[in-house]
Amino acid sequence: MSEIRSPKAQLAEHGLRPKRHFGQNFLADRAIAARIAELATPPGATVLELGAGLGALTRPLLERARRVIAVERDRELVPVLAAELSDVIAEGRLEILEADAKALDLRALAARSERPFVLAGNLPYQLTGPLIELAVHAATALDRVVFLVQLEVGERLAAAAGSEAYGALSVFTQAAFDVTRALVVRRGAFYPQPNVDSAVVVLSPREHPVAETAAFAAWVHAAFGQRRKKLANAWRGVLGFDREALAALAERAGIDLSLRGERLAVADFERMARAAEEARA
Repeated sequence: MSEIRSPKAQLAEHGLRPKRHFGQNFLADRAIAARIAELATPPGATVLELGAGLGALTRPLLERARRVIAVERDRELVPVLAAELSDVIAEGRLEILEADAKALDLRALAARSERPFVLAGNLPYQLTGPLIELAVHAATALDRVVFLVQLEVGERLAAAAGSEAYGALSVFTQAAFDVTRALVVRRGAFYPQPNVDSAVVVLSPREHPVAETAAFAAWVHAAFGQRRKKLANAWRGVLGFDREALAALAERAGIDLSLRGERLAVADFERMARAAEEARA
């Protein structure tokens, strides 16, 4: 395996250890880092990297991107990252932000950056959901998203309707993005080694995204809240529609209420949301 400078050695130099509560699993494979950087850098890109850590991905990003904004929450790692990349900081192509990625205003950062504007990062497992949600809500301000996530999450993000992995996360993400699972990353590519494999996913903003309205969210959450229930039961009472009203609504939207939620595509939930809004207008 082609190695980046050992994360273990880097941490030891500064008297540091991986922080379990931050979910720190540092990428240690040069070839994987280079491949992620390739996926995340269309020509002239500005890349916002979430969780820059020790810079394993930051440097290959800088080799290809116009500019990189590296976000790191761990205040003990920020000076290490700055020291590792001091040469690029001096060139003015790298900005390091000590911040909680979940609290970022992606639209504001995109507005002050040159396009294309790309979001990338090796996501801590426990923060994957909130950070994907952050990306979904800012999708129209982004040109691409490239995340390294737990393999199971990658499968859920890319899952097709009707598959076992398909669920609410799939629907909300695919309402905003076209999703591709680009590659699988084995657990040995990290330090410390996690207990699961990972995947790199590429999210490309849809030309015509589906708005995540209150009605859309309500139908999705109810459909997957009790997966074994058919829609006739899972949706009863949602948004105040009783059985009779629900049947009329579903007929208008072209939805078969004898199905379970995992059989519905994003467009089906969109039609149901639109029908509910029209019925209340």
